[in-house]
Amino acid sequence: MFDYHMHSRVSFDGHDTGEALAKAAKAAGLKEICFTDHLDYDPMAQVQTMLFTQEAYRREYEGLSLPGLKIRRGVEFGMTPDNRETFRKDVEAYPYDFVLGSVHFVDGLDVYWKPYWEGKTVEEAERRYLEETLACVRYHDTFDVLAHLNFVSKAADHPAPRPLPYETHREIVDEVLRTLADKGKGLEMNTSGVDRCGGYLPTADFFRRFKELGGEIVTVGSDAHRCNRVGQYCREAAEILNDIFGYVCTFENRKPIFHKL
Repeated sequence: MFDYHMHSRVSFDGHDTGEALAKAAKAAGLKEICFTDHLDYDPMAQVQTMLFTQEAYRREYEGLSLPGLKIRRGVEFGMTPDNRETFRKDVEAYPYDFVLGSVHFVDGLDVYWKPYWEGKTVEEAERRYLEETLACVRYHDTFDVLAHLNFVSKAADHPAPRPLPYETHREIVDEVLRTLADKGKGLEMNTSGVDRCGGYLPTADFFRRFKELGGEIVTVGSDAHRCNRVGQYCREAAEILNDIFGYVCTFENRKPIFHKL
């Protein structure tokens, strides 16, 4: 089984070493993992600790190996509608196997925290997040897979946590999914929402629609920031994707590998 979204201490919000996470992955019965540490630029320049240095990345992962566990090296880049060139340069700085594109900031605000939610209904906050996501996936080409399409659902200050409902936002969600499919980009089933908002990020109905619109690449990731969350719900998520697509993807040298389960 696979976990293609995890953060070691290289990430600003990570806690454990790469070696500790790899050992946790093997203990959990995983066969392949990918480290995807944060490169996230705060648009308002309030927090610039959401970056890592190449020296720290290389020190943590180069030479890291564990018998019976395939270890890939990736990155999670925080997309905004105007940082395409920065994204390209950062990705070219290292021979990553896998690049996640994600959206954490909207209108200069971190959607995880209260200021983003002030003055908005839940549906308005979800809609604005999806509008920004659509702008980003249209603008950016450097990523391989879109991470946690409905990241906003697990925000710490979400006033009424729930999985973002597809039917409520069908029109704009379809545009996001269609854009990904047309560009040959993938969609991640992120498992971190299961015990935070009651569902995968996004839920299975998004993936069924993704397939209908021509999407082919799908990955699974726990978004673990600690050892105890490595691989969490990944087996169940992979089974869902296998039922819909007949496979789950991993990556090597930025190329998808399709695994029939």
